[in-house]
Amino acid sequence: MTFLALDVGNTRLKWTLYDGPEPGARVLAQGAEFLEQIDSLAENAWARLPEPTRMLGCIVAGQAVKHRVQEQMEIWDVEPRWVVASEAEAGLSNGYDFPPRLGADRWVAMIGARHHMLRRGRERPLLLVMVGTAVTVEAIDHHGRFLGGLILPGHGIMLRALESGTAGLHVPTGDVVEFPTNTSDALTSGGTFAIAGACERMYQNLFRHCNAQPLCLMTGGAGWKMLPSMTRPYELIDSLIFDGLLVIARERELLNGTA
Repeated sequence: MTFLALDVGNTRLKWTLYDGPEPGARVLAQGAEFLEQIDSLAENAWARLPEPTRMLGCIVAGQAVKHRVQEQMEIWDVEPRWVVASEAEAGLSNGYDFPPRLGADRWVAMIGARHHMLRRGRERPLLLVMVGTAVTVEAIDHHGRFLGGLILPGHGIMLRALESGTAGLHVPTGDVVEFPTNTSDALTSGGTFAIAGACERMYQNLFRHCNAQPLCLMTGGAGWKMLPSMTRPYELIDSLIFDGLLVIARERELLNGTA
């Protein structure tokens, strides 16, 4: 049985083909495409793949992109299935006011993060930072309840907003430094420290709420840029969304009696 996992974000589509729908499954192939280029997947990257038996994905890019992805999947006889956040799944309960409105990528990544924590032993609070086009900061208590989270603009959005709203200010390539002395470094450092400060505030909120030190995990394509500037030690795990999809797929197979 082969299993295709898809993560369709605001900028790129990432995919991995596994030899089965369960955590720890062997990777058979993987890749990524910018959304502008996904209409050639069927005749290029996916044309050479073994046909997947199962598929599960999460998407935040909207219905039009979802339709384009499913068109590319018509080369296979596989049913497209997409995660929608629910009140509870795979050991995680959802504290959002309206659970289905929580972004699917956030929900799946949290399930993947909790699975990583549980593999290591005892339950503890968990802080998950996902750094991409936007940045999310999620707080999960030691019982596996998602308490709530922050959404911030990522580096690129911050810099473009400043460029469009401030006369004579252009998006730079600067460095993160403690005391910036030029505009490029000031902009890059300001955006980085704004994200790091929001993460630290959520850490303190979660620590106070649970009276225990949270485990801090980070994921997302731009995570490596943020890691050196965080005030707490974070572990960077690039695969959390795919790990979450594998956990969900396994749970659903068991519930349906098809494992």
